[in-house]
Amino acid sequence: MKIEQIYDKALAHGSYAIVSEGQVALVDPGRDPQPYLDFAEKHHGTIVAVFETHPHADFASSHLEFQQRFGATVYINPKVGVSYPFLPLQHGDEVRIGKVTFRALFTPGHSPDHNAYLLLDEAGKPHAVFTGDSLFVGDVGRPDLREGAGHVKANRKELAGMMYDTVNTVFAPLPDDVLVYPAHGAGSLCGKNMSTELYSTIGQQKEENWAFHVKEKQAFVESFLDGQPFIPKYFPYDVELNRKGADPLAESIERVPRLASAEALEKGVLIVDTRNQEAFKAGHLNGALNIQNKEGDKFETWLGALVSPTESFYLVAEDEEALAAAIVRAAKIGYEKLIKGALVNPAQAPVKSDRLDLNEFKAHPERYTIVDIRNQSEVATGKIFDSAVEIPLPELRDRSGELATDKPIVVHCAGGYRSAAGASILERKLAGATVYDLSEAVKEFK
Repeated sequence: MKIEQIYDKALAHGSYAIVSEGQVALVDPGRDPQPYLDFAEKHHGTIVAVFETHPHADFASSHLEFQQRFGATVYINPKVGVSYPFLPLQHGDEVRIGKVTFRALFTPGHSPDHNAYLLLDEAGKPHAVFTGDSLFVGDVGRPDLREGAGHVKANRKELAGMMYDTVNTVFAPLPDDVLVYPAHGAGSLCGKNMSTELYSTIGQQKEENWAFHVKEKQAFVESFLDGQPFIPKYFPYDVELNRKGADPLAESIERVPRLASAEALEKGVLIVDTRNQEAFKAGHLNGALNIQNKEGDKFETWLGALVSPTESFYLVAEDEEALAAAIVRAAKIGYEKLIKGALVNPAQAPVKSDRLDLNEFKAHPERYTIVDIRNQSEVATGKIFDSAVEIPLPELRDRSGELATDKPIVVHCAGGYRSAAGASILERKLAGATVYDLSEAVKEFK
C-alpha cells in the first residue's frame, strides 16, 4: 500500500491517491485528472474507485471524468442526491481495494451529507482517515455553507451541533496513531483556524485541536459559528456542479471561444484581466477587472468571489501561454463555462490607470478618501488608516455607490494583491472619479 497527497496550493486543497495490488483509489480529486493518472502510471496501477467525502463548494471535482473515461466507481453518501451512477456508502459500509479496506464514517457538520473514510491496512488495522472537510489540522469544517445549496439543506446551528457529535462520537474514539488526511490546509475558506501542517494524527488533534477541548455542546456551537470568513459567490454553484459532475477538463476548456481581437467584445459584458497590476495600469480595456493570475496567488478564489456564476465574462491575459493557464485555473472552480471569449490583451490598450504620488499622500492623507478592502476579521486586528471607509473586497462591486467622489480615492488591502482588483472595480463603477491603488506601499504604513 502507498498513499500520496496531491496538494493544490492555490486552493489549499489536498486530495489523495492510494494504491494496493495494482488497484488505485482516489479521495476528493481536483478538476485536473493528470496528477492522478501520473500516480497510477508510476505505480503500474489502474484507477478503480473515487471516494467523494461530500459535494465540495470550493473546487470542481473530476470524479465524473474518472467514471466516464476510465470506468472508476464513484462512492459517496446517498444523502448527497447525485445525478450520476454511484454506489452509496453509509456509516460502517466497507469497500475492498486490493488488500486494503475503506470504511465509511458518517461525519456531518460541515455538510449534512458528509462521509470520512477510514483506511484499514492489509492486516485490518486502522491506518489513516481521510476526513474531507469534517476534521482539519487545527480546526473543523465550517457549518455555514449549506443553508442554501445541496440536496439536503440545514441551518448553521444544526450543522454546528452535528459537528460536535461527529468530533466526540466518531473521531475521538479512533486510535491515537491513526493518520489524519484532510481535504484542506491553511488558506482555505472552508475553515478559520487551520494549521500550515498538511496532515496529523488523531492523537495530535485530541491535544491541539480546539474542537476536542470544548466539552459543553452549546459553547462549542457558539465558538464554532463565531468569526467564520466570507462565503465566495461561487460556493453554492460548485456544490451543485459537483452533485451533477463536471465535464471532462480537456474537452470543456477546448470549447472556450478564442478571440483574435478586442473588436469582437460585446459591450456591457464584464472583462477579467489576469495580467500583473503594473501591466494592467499601463494599459487595459475599458471597464476591465484586474484579478492577477500569478504563481502562488489565490486567482481561483478571487475570481469566484468577485464574479457571480450567473454572469458571463471575457478573459484577458498577457500572451497565449498565460491565457491557456488562466482558462485552466478558471476551470478548477467550474468557471470555464462562463467565459464568453478569451483573448490576449491588445498592444495598444486604451485605458491607463492613475498613479498615486506617494509622497503627497503621506504628507496629506486627509485629502483622500481611503478605502480599506480587507476582510472584517483583518480590520478587527487593527486599522491601518483611522479615517478609512471599510468595504470588504467581495462586497465592493455592490457597495461602490456608498463612496463619495469629491476627493481622490485610495484603495488598500494588506499586501497589495487585492487592492489591484479593488481599484479596478472602482475605476469601472465610479465614472469620472480619480482612483489610486496603494498596492504594496501599504506595508510602509503598518
